[in-house]
Amino acid sequence: MTLRKLLLFTLTTLLSFSAFAQNNEGPEVTLQTPYNTIDVHLHYLQPDSYEPGKSAQAIYGITDSVRAQNLAIKLKQVLDGKGLYVQMNKLPQNADYVEDSSAQRQVYTLFPRELPEVYVEKIDGRWYYSEETVSNIPKLHETVYPYGTDLLLNLLPKLGQNKFLGLAVWQYLGLAFIIVISFLLHAIFSRVLSPIVKRFSSSKIYPSLIEPRLIKRIAQLLSVLLIIRIIKVLLPPLQLPIQAANFTFLVIKIVTTILIVLILLRILDIMLRYARVYTQKTDSKLDEQLMPILQRTLQSVVVVGGIIQILRLIDVDVTALIAGLSIGGLALALAAQDTVKNLFGSLTIFLDRPFQIGDWINFSGVDGTVEEVGFRSTRVRTFENSLVYVPNGRLADMIVNNYGLRVYRRFNTKINITYDTPTHIIDKFVEGLKEIVKSHPQTRKDYFEIHLNGMSSSSLDILFYIFFEVGSWSDELSAKHDILKAILDLAKTLGVSFAFPSSSIYVETFPEKGEKATRFMSDESELDTELQKFLQQYKAGLKKG
Repeated sequence: MTLRKLLLFTLTTLLSFSAFAQNNEGPEVTLQTPYNTIDVHLHYLQPDSYEPGKSAQAIYGITDSVRAQNLAIKLKQVLDGKGLYVQMNKLPQNADYVEDSSAQRQVYTLFPRELPEVYVEKIDGRWYYSEETVSNIPKLHETVYPYGTDLLLNLLPKLGQNKFLGLAVWQYLGLAFIIVISFLLHAIFSRVLSPIVKRFSSSKIYPSLIEPRLIKRIAQLLSVLLIIRIIKVLLPPLQLPIQAANFTFLVIKIVTTILIVLILLRILDIMLRYARVYTQKTDSKLDEQLMPILQRTLQSVVVVGGIIQILRLIDVDVTALIAGLSIGGLALALAAQDTVKNLFGSLTIFLDRPFQIGDWINFSGVDGTVEEVGFRSTRVRTFENSLVYVPNGRLADMIVNNYGLRVYRRFNTKINITYDTPTHIIDKFVEGLKEIVKSHPQTRKDYFEIHLNGMSSSSLDILFYIFFEVGSWSDELSAKHDILKAILDLAKTLGVSFAFPSSSIYVETFPEKGEKATRFMSDESELDTELQKFLQQYKAGLKKG
């Protein structure tokens, strides 16, 4: 559909132009100025003022008149074939014109950007197409009319010279041929390119990651791009009116730029899809948060690059435009320093990665879980379920305590037992506590401290200082639950009573506790047996869990 609209638009544009000559007046052949030399060359090769002998006088260093005429004709065909319209009113009419004051020669370049090798030069007081230009004409002609298309320059006009709306019959026939062949080639190229694009974009590991619709779209865009290139080769032999040709080639360049931008955007989409799959495999979640921002940034770069190229094509001074935007951007940055600070803070967070999505962090009295890291602010879900938005500029300067990066999570408490607990039972109780820690799969085995550590007013205090090796707070609570339940079961098994503060004095002996304590006091071997039986049951329970 894109190609059809482009071709119909181009044809309509061409029909709206009538034939234009580069110059209609017969100039005197003086060659005293760049204006006169170029005017002589172009004017005497127009259909209504065709005198190639006069035109060839602008060619320097060629004594063979036939060869000079041939070179003059080819040079005009190069200009016409590339759609380069010479604006006569802008040509210098000063005999002593100097294009570059630092240069040693007096020269004038017709199209510095498109054809820097084509220029006129003052030689022996007269202006000619330079020796370098003359030597480059055959090569330039072959470039503009490749694959033998220059033969059509003599063949096609013989098909019909009658004109309608500024174009000859043979030119209409040529345009019709280009339109028909373009649609046929588009149908062929789209089908041929689809499997090629699929092969380069698909993966055996993720065969369904790229949809067939996206592959088909890329193939169609590539097909249109190839058709545009073919049209660009076929148009010069038609020798369209110069203004029409100039406009047509400008449209072709703009459309080519747009097609390249669209293709790059879709290729970028494919690359980012694979990047998302990769980020999902990493432990960090910040890279997943970064992907949408990265996508928008890269897309903006491609689009802005395309816009700059289009502005260059329509002769907009991009350098001055960028300079103006830079000054405006500086003023905007000064007026929005906080926003700029937040952007740099975001960059710092993304590079240093002090935390990631899902981490439990604490800063300036805020305690919660990171939910989102944006370009301006970070969103934290507190444990009260409220949302806190922190500007990244401020967050980058704060001291952030990241609990989410802990390898081990500490559990420090005191186990208070009654004063009437015998010392050998305390030893067995502490030994059992250590075995509980050693046996649990989520505790740190190389470092923990469990000792009788204090004598409070109402209890003997056992320090219980261990670490859990878990990934989340929920796992920590679950492991802590298992440990505390095992401590209660161990105390019940050994007859150990927990002490608690009280303002009254009680003399009380629980039947079960008294019975076990009395029995264990007289028979320590039975105490060991009870401890080993408990530990076996505890370990068996862990394996089942």
